Amino acid sequence: MADALSDLGAHIAKKAGDALDGYNIAYGELNIEARAGQIVELMTFLRDDPECRFISFIDVCGVDYPDRQERFDVVYHLLSPARNTRIRVRVTTDEETPVPSITGVFPGADWFEREAYDLYGILFSGHHDLRRILTDYGFDGHPLR
Repeated sequence: MADALSDLGAHIAKKAGDALDGYNIAYGELNIEARAGQIVELMTFLRDDPECRFISFIDVCGVDYPDRQERFDVVYHLLSPARNTRIRVRVTTDEETPVPSITGVFPGADWFEREAYDLYGILFSGHHDLRRILTDYGFDGHPLR
């Protein structure tokens, strides 16, 4: 399995080019380090490329590392039923720089991007309805920071 994941990582790195900062295999899954500004193009490639076919969007979540300059990770999980393989894609951002929304590629990301915004304050550009989803509209702050 590790060889297949390594081959897939090499294929993605070759085809996606500068959209990636690197990849590794951990816990039996392929992990992609991506550039936030090219996340839409990368997600489209992962969905449409015949070698990948990551057509099943699982989720998007935020992770906060307050001591880092780019304190947030935005982590995407995808599944390729054709390959029976999961992939994790990670981008980093700060409190002010929005990550492009992937709702045009995976409409199911809508709720998850809103959740990351509400709970962490992670901004998503191009999201059609980026507003609170779990806390009250009058709530001040982001509870998971």
